[in-house]
Amino acid sequence: MPIDRRHFLGAAGSLMVPGSPLSARTGFGMEHVAVDVETHNVAGALHHVWEECAGSDRAAITLRETWRQDLDRWVSEIGLKRVRFHGILNDELGVDAPTWLNAGKPRPNFRDVFEVYDGLISHGVSPYVELSFMPKALASGTRTFGFYNGNVTPPASLEAWGQFIQTFIRALANRYGVAAIRKWPFEVWNEPNLPVFWAGTQADYFAFYKATAVAIKSVDQGIPVGGPSTSATQWIGAFLDYCAANNAPVDFVSTHCYAGDPQRPIFGDVPKRPQNDVIPDAVAQARRTIEASKFSGRPLWLSEWSSDSPAMMAHIISHCLPNLQGMSHWALSGTYEEIGVPDFLLKEGDNGFPVMFRGIARPNFNTYKLLHALGHQQLSGQGPVLATRHANGKVAILIWNLADVAQAMGLPAATSTRIVIGNHKRFDIHFAGAQAGAPISVRYVDQYRGSPMPAWRAMGSPKLPTEAQIVWLRHASSIPRASAMHLDADRRVSVVLPPEGVALIEMSGPNHHR
Repeated sequence: MPIDRRHFLGAAGSLMVPGSPLSARTGFGMEHVAVDVETHNVAGALHHVWEECAGSDRAAITLRETWRQDLDRWVSEIGLKRVRFHGILNDELGVDAPTWLNAGKPRPNFRDVFEVYDGLISHGVSPYVELSFMPKALASGTRTFGFYNGNVTPPASLEAWGQFIQTFIRALANRYGVAAIRKWPFEVWNEPNLPVFWAGTQADYFAFYKATAVAIKSVDQGIPVGGPSTSATQWIGAFLDYCAANNAPVDFVSTHCYAGDPQRPIFGDVPKRPQNDVIPDAVAQARRTIEASKFSGRPLWLSEWSSDSPAMMAHIISHCLPNLQGMSHWALSGTYEEIGVPDFLLKEGDNGFPVMFRGIARPNFNTYKLLHALGHQQLSGQGPVLATRHANGKVAILIWNLADVAQAMGLPAATSTRIVIGNHKRFDIHFAGAQAGAPISVRYVDQYRGSPMPAWRAMGSPKLPTEAQIVWLRHASSIPRASAMHLDADRRVSVVLPPEGVALIEMSGPNHHR
């Protein structure tokens, strides 16, 4: 449909409905939440762990123009450093596949691997190398995963596999330089505790991990290798015990966790946790396991996690900060075919894992934009707040209204409704050490602001929008212009957030004092 000013006003007007955050809210009967920020009390450095990596389908998908356009936004607007994906060794890249060109006699061929990695580097990111899946020529079986048929069986020969990995690492070192690939985490496989991804046993994986790690280190000791890359934080203790007993190198520990994961395998037979707390508690538990092992102090990567709720994202990230060194949100782009080609671009309910579709930002992408605006010095704060200061003295804080939002478990995009339990809340924020009357700016992200869904519904909820509609939805999903406010005489300001909502509040350096 044509996009004109009349349509724009209609879409904007659709936000002004009872219950939306843009409706008039008197605050009568509304819960008040106190937030306190000490603008001169630096608690320590704030490492932007959420910018370290993002996940995305498989290696071949990175060659698509639409995927690379989405990646460019991640780099320019969020500061993304790395990308992780499955299948760098898949037969579809011709890595060690029998073909007519080699007369059915497979041999290592890294042309398409180089095209994938060259593409990442030219777009400003580095690889987080997930070593998967098994080239057919080396595989012990034929079981496959996914739309792209990645072979998930162990190698027929660990010796042959080790020789192949040595060849692969040498090829990367020759092309990109040893100094570069020493900065690439090399993760051995993906979720080997799930039969859908690994046809062998736990013991098979541990032996496979050691053979892989030793092969990598035989090329260069400085290349970082880690695992076990398990689902739901499983196997970590057993993995570290095996590596300690068998002299297997471990430079980092990696694992995955989703808010909707079954909780009993993670925490045992204890009262069920709210989904908001599953990931932070699982990460804290994983950190305790690492610290109790021979590998105390090793970096912990949460190399897959996800949320479609802005406040849940802020809560999870803020509570994970003490316990890990890197996070990787799954997945960065709707150019995504892991379990098939979806027949929609946007839909009601669960939209699946991607945070962006053809450049149309979802609220979780825009939450990352607000997080990116935080400083690198963490300030002391009380309440649901991540308070920071920039090197120039500018104060930037993120606050959130945590709600109970069911998250996807199992097959994504399977539900047509999205259930949110929560209420609007008024946040009364006190900036200790600030100057009364100081100007501040506030930017909001929730399911109305910084979301394409209201405009999408206003245009009739098309499953596959036209190119003109896509252009409009990209614009409509932008974070609205910041609101200007001032601290009152008590150095306070109040804002109202809807359930799931987040707000970034910024105050320039010269306007606060000791």
